[in-house]
Amino acid sequence: MSRIAVVLFNLGGPDSPAAVRPFLFNLFNDPAIIDVPGPLRWLLAQFISRRRAPIAQDIYAHLGGKSPLLDLTNDQAEALQRELGPDDEVKVFVCMRYWHPMSDAVTGDVNAFRPDQVILLPLYPQYSTTTVGSSLADWHRAAARADINAPTHEACCFPLNDGWLAAQTTLIGETMSKLKKDVQARVLFSAHGLPKKIIDAGDPYQWQVEQTAKAVATAAGLADWAVCYQSRVGRLEWIGPSTEDELARAGAAGVAVIVVPIAFVSEHSETLVELDIEYREEAEKLGVPAYYRVPAVGTHADFIKGLADKVRAMLKSPQGQPHGGNDGRKLCPPDWRRCPCQSDQAAG
Repeated sequence: MSRIAVVLFNLGGPDSPAAVRPFLFNLFNDPAIIDVPGPLRWLLAQFISRRRAPIAQDIYAHLGGKSPLLDLTNDQAEALQRELGPDDEVKVFVCMRYWHPMSDAVTGDVNAFRPDQVILLPLYPQYSTTTVGSSLADWHRAAARADINAPTHEACCFPLNDGWLAAQTTLIGETMSKLKKDVQARVLFSAHGLPKKIIDAGDPYQWQVEQTAKAVATAAGLADWAVCYQSRVGRLEWIGPSTEDELARAGAAGVAVIVVPIAFVSEHSETLVELDIEYREEAEKLGVPAYYRVPAVGTHADFIKGLADKVRAMLKSPQGQPHGGNDGRKLCPPDWRRCPCQSDQAAG
């Protein structure tokens, strides 16, 4: 009987107020986040984490002093475990990038399981060098140190995964059913932003976010929708339009908004604080007549089934089917040269 280790990757988050600054240091000391020589990056990470820690601690105070992301990812791992099969065949592990449990610890746990195959499944629907790329690179570093010899297959993304799209579509429909009669609403697909220079360098993240939003909007039959980007920090130019700009546009038009976290699969500070508190307050100031927020997919049955289908497809294929399209198809056009599995032809 084949033993399969499935590793779910996510960002991670501080588990106490004291962990906020070291979590931020780990984030900003990542070369995928700040691409400068190591000694300078270390100094910058020390400076930024020290400066931002009080702000971040205030944010996490709304959440009881810690991020809920690990607990929620563990819930997803347990749900996926049940969907895939019994413990003696498949075991699902959780690995976080910037706070515990991180790669060095989880590779040891995987080795102790003695798997015949390892599936690496980042919980970022859309590929970016700053998220999936960083997580997988750190895993391979730790796996080499831990001497994991089992064949390993990795998924790069799942922006058009059937289960992911179905869960989003269902949750949007449930939220729209709460609208009062004759209320006109615009759906805002809000994703975490990135500096524009990262996209200009060939990162496919923004293109994949737009593909997800288009597919969900079509499935949900949406007539009025837009993609926007949140969480901008620093002085660099970021991709847009910003979520703030779209709220202002909705306020000027006098339409309600339904905000969908289109690049997050779990609730965390960007949804529970930024979307639920900060942007809601901003919407009120801008004259938006009503503000609704669609929950993250979490352990929605369609989403978990979609992940399980992805794992099963990877196990059946000699190449592991890492690609973001359905049926193992490559997705990204050649323009997005930092995608690890580009299509030979541009998508329509």
